[in-house]
Amino acid sequence: MLNALQVVTTVVVGVMVGVEFAVPFFINPILNALPDDSNQLGRAHGGQRGGAVMPFWYITSLLLVAVWAIAGWHHHGTSLVVTAGALLILSVIMSILLLVPINNRVKTWTPENRPADWKQQINRWDRFHYVRVAVIIAAYALLAAALA
Repeated sequence: MLNALQVVTTVVVGVMVGVEFAVPFFINPILNALPDDSNQLGRAHGGQRGGAVMPFWYITSLLLVAVWAIAGWHHHGTSLVVTAGALLILSVIMSILLLVPINNRVKTWTPENRPADWKQQINRWDRFHYVRVAVIIAAYALLAAALA
């Protein structure tokens, strides 16, 4: 049963990392190449979609890691799993304190009501997201190492 939990957790976290990695390295460069109105509308739509799905994905990932750590407490690699969990907690805290407030504004913007500093706010979100991606990649790497 522990092996199945480990595989499911690693897959769920890995797919989340892949989605989050795609945002700054694939999706945002595509949006940035579009005219401002299309860029901003794409970001607003992405903020709505991500804002609806990602909280559940992050919390589910964190819960799976916690169950793995508890179920495998006396097994090899538990310290790696606990550290991965701590990194996922950090990513959730970063999201709540840094990224969500910006995202909540971005997802309501239209070309008619966006603020003059909309690009600066998006760039701030992008910088915070790069850090969050690094944190969750580290968490994923630790989970993969715990399997080895």
